[in-house]
Amino acid sequence: MNEVGPELAKICEAAAQLILPLWRSGLSVTHKADESPVTEADHRAEALILEALRSRFPDIPIISEEDAAQFGTPDAIGPRFFLVDPLDGTKAFVRGDPHFTVNIGLIDNHRPVAGAVACPPTGELWFTSGGQALKRRQGGADQPVRVRPWPAGEALVLISHTMKEETIQALAERYGFDRREAMDSSIKLCRIAEGAADIYPRHGPTMEWDIAAGHAVLAAAGGSVLTPEGQPFLYGKASEGFRNGWFVARGG
Repeated sequence: MNEVGPELAKICEAAAQLILPLWRSGLSVTHKADESPVTEADHRAEALILEALRSRFPDIPIISEEDAAQFGTPDAIGPRFFLVDPLDGTKAFVRGDPHFTVNIGLIDNHRPVAGAVACPPTGELWFTSGGQALKRRQGGADQPVRVRPWPAGEALVLISHTMKEETIQALAERYGFDRREAMDSSIKLCRIAEGAADIYPRHGPTMEWDIAAGHAVLAAAGGSVLTPEGQPFLYGKASEGFRNGWFVARGG
């Protein structure tokens, strides 16, 4: 498992390089059955990732967002599989915002054991390797990242752009954060992993492929993703269409 993360990082970087020229290029936007947007960038990145994973890891099945949207998810899945979101944060991509990512996570026995997340506009890449979380910028060296201790009076929460004020206040009372920043996509998990933020409570729907890679990175950096009740957050929920319940991602 220690060697899978760097391989996933290479694939994410290749997909990011494919996506970047398409950003702010006026691509047409269509909508899936759930009304979420999808673009040619999503499809091209997914094709590249699926081909690369099948070539390198032919025996490991893959659950990928756009393939699932078109053909559905399997009724059952084995203990080991990949979860792929080729362009997480398509709404941000369409708006021209830089908070969108490429995500590949490996699940083993319901838990993320390896992952990589790339942010095409910034050239940032986070990935697991050798039991730790690493980060590099395009052309730079790998650097270990680690969550920071909870900064009393300065704890930063990452939230979605659409969260209502009353919801934010209720979350602040429950989790005790002090500052807030709105951000799209799985980059929120990576910002916590590198010690730039402290908590991301998600009391709303997501899919397993949205967060598996970021969860792997955050866990390797010393953080956690748990249910609101503090229980392990598990993957492989085939009977539920790979939909997630609520979760809380935290740093130190």
